[in-house]
Amino acid sequence: MRLRRLFVDVAQGARRRRVHLRVAGEGPPLLLVHQSPRSSAEWLPLMAQWGDRFTLVAPDTPGFGDSEPLADPAPTVADYARALLALLDALGFRDVAAYGFHSGAIILMTALKLAPRRFRALACGGYALWTEAERADFGARYTPPFHPSPYGEHLAWAWSRVLEQSWFFPWYRAEPQARLPAPHADPVRVNDIVMEILAAGNSFALGYAAVLQAPRDLPSADAEMPPVLIAAYNGDPLQAHIDRLPALPRGWQARKVESPAALEEAAIAWLGPHVGTRPVALPEAADAGFLPVAAAGFDGLLHWLGAGERLWLPAPGGAAALAPAGVLALDPPGHGLSDPWTKAPAELDSWVEVLATALAGRPIRSVEGEGWSACLAARLAQRLGVPDRSGALPCGERARWRAVGLPDLAPDRFGSHLLRAWQVVRAATLFEPWFDVSGATTRAFAPADLAPEALARRHLALMRASGGQALLTACLDAADAAEKS
Repeated sequence: MRLRRLFVDVAQGARRRRVHLRVAGEGPPLLLVHQSPRSSAEWLPLMAQWGDRFTLVAPDTPGFGDSEPLADPAPTVADYARALLALLDALGFRDVAAYGFHSGAIILMTALKLAPRRFRALACGGYALWTEAERADFGARYTPPFHPSPYGEHLAWAWSRVLEQSWFFPWYRAEPQARLPAPHADPVRVNDIVMEILAAGNSFALGYAAVLQAPRDLPSADAEMPPVLIAAYNGDPLQAHIDRLPALPRGWQARKVESPAALEEAAIAWLGPHVGTRPVALPEAADAGFLPVAAAGFDGLLHWLGAGERLWLPAPGGAAALAPAGVLALDPPGHGLSDPWTKAPAELDSWVEVLATALAGRPIRSVEGEGWSACLAARLAQRLGVPDRSGALPCGERARWRAVGLPDLAPDRFGSHLLRAWQVVRAATLFEPWFDVSGATTRAFAPADLAPEALARRHLALMRASGGQALLTACLDAADAAEKS
């Protein structure tokens, strides 16, 4: 299965909002709407299963993943539904079959009520019908505002909140009767969700609040509606809500199923007969996207951002999203939104080969590398035959950079890797190199550089940079070789 990623600009009122999509497969279109606080990455396993029959189109909902948030500071579920309908307009989908899970199902159901003719059929993985007491309780406690704090306190909260949401439902009710049947403490699973929360910022709280307070007035039993399946599996807290459903419109069904796999089987069996024709060509934003590259052992997508002929490369552990204005920024493998290496190479020439392949046919006038990526920029500029505009290499002995460099950010059971990364980002704002704190290594900074929101952007980039250490090592090796020659 070949995965595509792209950005689409969607008109909503007087403004345009950028939406990130994952697309896979061939055949008629099927829309996938993820739960909060996740992103379209949640659907990757399912896209691998269903991609041989359908073109699966999975957007990041507003404010989640890599989609821009809604302009309204307090959006309702109807706002999210209207945003979904606007996306269908932008994609040229007159009508479509769709599958949504949990809050994704609530957004889809709301969109169906607003515009029933836009959907051929829906499958809903769980559908919540809260009592008034539950709604009041969740409204007060389930979705507190989520903003970064100067010293990273928000990271401890996010880790504990996600960890214990598999132990209790709701997550904040640590009581025997609230325990869930399948608790875990898998740091990789927890980290995946925490990373989604960090990417969403306070959209995490806004999106949850919107769906928790959404009206649950399902269409009346005599309403003319496309067919809808509502199903939930054993262990899902929303399975009990199947019994709360009112009389459903003709052609709708509600089921309890045994497992997540059984839910997916039921959904595809329900939706399969209702998919439409092949989709129109998907429109892509002109100043951001993803380039498929197969070179030097890399086979994946590289993310680019911006315009112009001045190429900018982030430092090891950075991201194109941190680029200055007016440049074309490119995320190397394992950085920002680019795919990782299967196995990162030791030699810098392999990194150069991947980037040069991605840039083939693009007019590049100069190259600039941030930090140690100046070594990568110099080698790439030579390959492209253009000037290298990088500044001086970072301060500090290369031996210490090699020994300390970037911290090990593999997820651990207690989430301490999150705070390690935050402390690195904060120190790097004040000292160069970040690991050498002294009066002699202070660097100039503006108070805005230490604003929690600014730190959070750099922290997210570092957390996403699975290839950061490998790129740093390759650049250090190149600098050593250049000195010897």
